[in-house]
Amino acid sequence: MTSDILIVGSGAAGLTAALTLADRFTVTVLAKGALNEGSTAWAQGGIAAVLEPGDTFGNHVEDTMVAGAGLNDRAIVEMVVEGAPAAIERLSRLGVPFETEGNALHLTREGGHSHRRIVHVADATGWAVQDALQKAAEAHPNITLVPDQIAIDLATGRHEERYSGAGNVWGVYAVDRKTERVALYTARATILATGGAGRTYLFSTAPRGATGDGIAMAWRAGARVSNMEMMQFHPTCLYNLEVKNFLITEAVRGEGGRLINPSTGKRFMTYYDAARMELAPRDIVARAIDAEIKRYGLDYVHLDISHMPAEFIRHHFPNIHEKLLTVGIDMTTQPIPVVPAQHYTCGGIVIDEHGKTDLPGLYAAGECTESGLHGANRLASNSLLECFVFGEAAADSIAAAWDSLPPPPPIRPWDESRVTDSDEEVVIKQTWTEIRRFMWNYVGIVRTTKRLERAQHRITLLNDEVAEYYQHFRVTPDLIELRNLLQTAELIVRSALHRHESRGLHYTLDYPETLPDAVDTVLVP
Repeated sequence: MTSDILIVGSGAAGLTAALTLADRFTVTVLAKGALNEGSTAWAQGGIAAVLEPGDTFGNHVEDTMVAGAGLNDRAIVEMVVEGAPAAIERLSRLGVPFETEGNALHLTREGGHSHRRIVHVADATGWAVQDALQKAAEAHPNITLVPDQIAIDLATGRHEERYSGAGNVWGVYAVDRKTERVALYTARATILATGGAGRTYLFSTAPRGATGDGIAMAWRAGARVSNMEMMQFHPTCLYNLEVKNFLITEAVRGEGGRLINPSTGKRFMTYYDAARMELAPRDIVARAIDAEIKRYGLDYVHLDISHMPAEFIRHHFPNIHEKLLTVGIDMTTQPIPVVPAQHYTCGGIVIDEHGKTDLPGLYAAGECTESGLHGANRLASNSLLECFVFGEAAADSIAAAWDSLPPPPPIRPWDESRVTDSDEEVVIKQTWTEIRRFMWNYVGIVRTTKRLERAQHRITLLNDEVAEYYQHFRVTPDLIELRNLLQTAELIVRSALHRHESRGLHYTLDYPETLPDAVDTVLVP
């Protein structure tokens, strides 16, 4: 299937790019599962934007730089921050029902922010944004939305009928979940908007499909990746053996929630960051919770907002309140048991301010990228904002360069002539579980060189096993994800071993000091 532009990923970044391009071009958007299964729909908190009187772009930039421990690219931060009000305006026009207070948008505050600047739809902002973007895309005649397509690899010059080593990207090969056949999607320009790699870890707030697919595909095709060691752990994920990966939004702390040690009954952030307490950046809060859990042998700590009026809690956090009631917790009268969990991939494919990667014809936006916005730690609610600004930037860049983008040449179809159906699916499940467990234990919130080397050793052994499996058996969704998961894990560990300091999300006991100069970890294929 050929279109003008191919977009892999149907979340905020992908659909923003599609809608920006569709008035001039034909656009195909591939979704890995259902159109609304990506991370966007899961985003509870909101979108950061300077809208409060007394707040300034400079304040938002400075807050982002402080959270990112100086590893951010200031020019990129300024570009994204200054693009925020226009992004909110576009979403409002699309029908996103943001909370209001009087004649103005209601703004909440989250960790690391010096002002109230989080625009939100109760505690389900991502769902409202996804719904509005998706309806607009479905209504546009130039946009074709194709669900249940698992991208295997980028189609590059190496796949041309007449081989080329120029590195051009012409689209992707993807397996259709329903037919189990591999299709080739080609275009003059391809945008990766595939999300993060949270499922590399045992505990994660990310959706099931966050297996680092875009990052792994771009790396295999020859693109650089950067700062993959910067994995953000959200401090407050619900601790419940029956309910997996339920996030308790940062805004609960922003509206007065307190972290309490259930063993001592004490509010413990006073020992770790007395000035900012629960509103310290996520890396500090996550390490504080991790330290309390390890020191006191706890399974979890308590997040308590029950001192606030019950009606206030129900109004601000209706979905969280309702969900917790189903597991026997009334957050208006009881504390919430929470633990840290992997939450966001701050590193990724290297892109410039136009969303361009190293490879001709390949662009990227959102969580799969390293744009320079987040640095060593993402500031709360800058993630959806990045999707809108870079989704539009990539689209504008493609439109401006359209006349210089060559049409795709003939590409070889997928070859399945030398593979058979697998009779050992259990191998995939076992390897997946093993990766997620050693990544959690060895490459988690607190790291050491010895732990990282152990993880690297396991990855080396598994690389051979998975490569052999991939060569002999027909591709399946689980096999594709496992291959990408392992590739992403390798990039994370290599990056972590390369950084001989502690900065932001990368905290190692062997190098506890922060070096004077902030330098990106850039891996070259």
